[in-house]
Amino acid sequence: MNKKQLPNVLTCMNLLCGCVAIISVFHGNVVLMAGMVFLAALFDFMDGLTARSLNVYSELGKNLDSLADVVTFGVVPGMILYNLFIKQPDQEFLGSFTLFHLLKYFPFVVTVFAAYRLAKFNTDTRPKHVFYGLPVPAAGILVTSFPLIVRFDNFGLGSLIMHPVFLLVASVVLSYLMISDLQLFSLKFANMGWKDNKIRFIFLGISLVLVIVLQFTAIPIIICLYVLLSVIRYYLMKNAPA
Repeated sequence: MNKKQLPNVLTCMNLLCGCVAIISVFHGNVVLMAGMVFLAALFDFMDGLTARSLNVYSELGKNLDSLADVVTFGVVPGMILYNLFIKQPDQEFLGSFTLFHLLKYFPFVVTVFAAYRLAKFNTDTRPKHVFYGLPVPAAGILVTSFPLIVRFDNFGLGSLIMHPVFLLVASVVLSYLMISDLQLFSLKFANMGWKDNKIRFIFLGISLVLVIVLQFTAIPIIICLYVLLSVIRYYLMKNAPA
């Protein structure tokens, strides 16, 4: 195999995992769906790492990556939120059958804004050492954690996550975060020095502890921590003495 195609092969594996995840949502197989999304996230990380290591960047690869991401981390989360939403009895949502059927498609705004964010990212000429807005894979992984938390409800959060208002608010907040200009630090390590990567080491260390203690419930907390640390980092840098 031509080494130039290796990143593209990994990207295609990301897309394949996304397709299997879609089928898994249809069949209500939460564990397989989540496994496919997490595996796709690994392929998404590896294709970029491989491209950088082999120095084989290409426009084709960049666009293929976005197409794969919009399926795996855009369409799949939209379907997950929709599936969680329709499991609520019609009469329990504001007592309106019509309102329920109008709003049940609203979670797909996450899919729409994921596609918009990916197109915006591909045409953005600003430096790539920070992310502007929440990366689509992070948003996708966050949504993927919802049915896992419901399925393995160790902390009594299932009813909250299944509530239509929570699902609608989550859809709006995630959509906004993806297309915002909020500066979030990148997890790419240029070196392993503490000084240059202090915030990354802190974030990864806390995240590891959270996963060990809270398991799937840790994922939303980790995403919130990522945003919070990024905001703190931006504030400190902006107000640092010249």
